[in-house]
Amino acid sequence: MATPEQPRPRAEGSIDLHDAGPMRALAHPLRLKILGLLRVEGPQSVGRLAEATGAASGSVSYHLATLAKHGFVVPAPELERDGRERWWRAAHEMTSWRTEEFLDDPERREASEAMRRAVLETYHRELLEALDAELSLEPEWVAASDSSDGAAHLTLEEFRELSADLAAVREKWWARGREGGEGTRPVRWITHTFPRSGR
Repeated sequence: MATPEQPRPRAEGSIDLHDAGPMRALAHPLRLKILGLLRVEGPQSVGRLAEATGAASGSVSYHLATLAKHGFVVPAPELERDGRERWWRAAHEMTSWRTEEFLDDPERREASEAMRRAVLETYHRELLEALDAELSLEPEWVAASDSSDGAAHLTLEEFRELSADLAAVREKWWARGREGGEGTRPVRWITHTFPRSGR
């Protein structure tokens, strides 16, 4: 039987969302946080997730059950040492969806919007937490950080090229930094590309 100290396989692949139910399941900040912890830090016990999120164990268990119902997480019984506390792992490395699929379907569009709003609110909280944490970082790590935006007049093809370029950068560094090593620390990036309204 594996123990929590032994290397554990990480989640792989992507879950593609097409139905309203899974999207509604992710439209909750605590579920998003739990799923993010499992994806970034690997399998966790209910107790560890409760400690990391500040939520009660019963609440964490409830939200894990909801995530499991929709295929986002799976039990990890091989990591349970005495059977008293359940362990869970992420079922996939990432979540993807195509918003344009839902534009003509009111139920799925509303579920998609609720999920995306929850994700954006999570990004906002993360950015503010990163700002608060700067005083605890070495100056060189603060100097290497970046927060910026930009705008340009682009054709549809150029807009697609910009999004593809950013996706390639994300994939390059995600592939390189999936596993920690000496001198590393977790680094987060958040990118958005979108057409501005009223143009």
